[in-house]
Amino acid sequence: MQIFRKIQMTKIWRSIFRTDLPIKTNLDRSLVIFNSLTLHIQPVKVRERAIKFTYTFYLGMISFFLFVILTVTGILLMLYYQPAIPHAYENMKDLQFVVSNGSFLRNMHRWSAHLMVITVFLHMLRVFFSGAYKPPREFNWVIGVLLLILTLLLGYTGYLLPYDQLSYWAVTVGANIVGYIPLIGKEIRFLLLGGNQIGEYTLIRFYVLHCVILPLFLTLLVALHFWRIRKDGGLN
Repeated sequence: MQIFRKIQMTKIWRSIFRTDLPIKTNLDRSLVIFNSLTLHIQPVKVRERAIKFTYTFYLGMISFFLFVILTVTGILLMLYYQPAIPHAYENMKDLQFVVSNGSFLRNMHRWSAHLMVITVFLHMLRVFFSGAYKPPREFNWVIGVLLLILTLLLGYTGYLLPYDQLSYWAVTVGANIVGYIPLIGKEIRFLLLGGNQIGEYTLIRFYVLHCVILPLFLTLLVALHFWRIRKDGGLN
């Protein structure tokens, strides 16, 4: 024990670890939270009622962990995928029948996407019915709405990537619906498709949106969402 204490007093230890061990007091426990890379987002003290399962059903954290799963599986799928015609469809067939555990990886990505849409929607319902959108949390409610929209857009842009008949005609219907927006509908449709019909440029744009642009915005909004929860006084 004395040897360990002497090690703790060295400059090397102090430069790496900012909290003394063992933890004995409430101040020590607070410092563990404050000085931790992963725990600092958590409050030092919470009400026991606020951490019960029936209070939030953990829907927010479930949605976040599903997003983490989607990110990891998406990166792994990118190693086998080419956003080009006809390679996109061929890559999906290889993932399903040739690549080791490719079908499992793709299905995990697919089902996580479906579950994330459901959990984000249920999370917003929970916030609405519990009144957690009321002052001073109005802005965080707006962020939550944007997160739901981005989640839906991620699902929509990812739908075209297999480039099969189902995804082709589903995106065709969606793009035609966008085209009926007053005044700017045709321009948005042209910008989305990269032309007047679905083709090579459409696949590239959906790929970049799905893998880079939308996840980047979603990550930034999730970080802001968590930060505002802390600053607005907790969950509810």
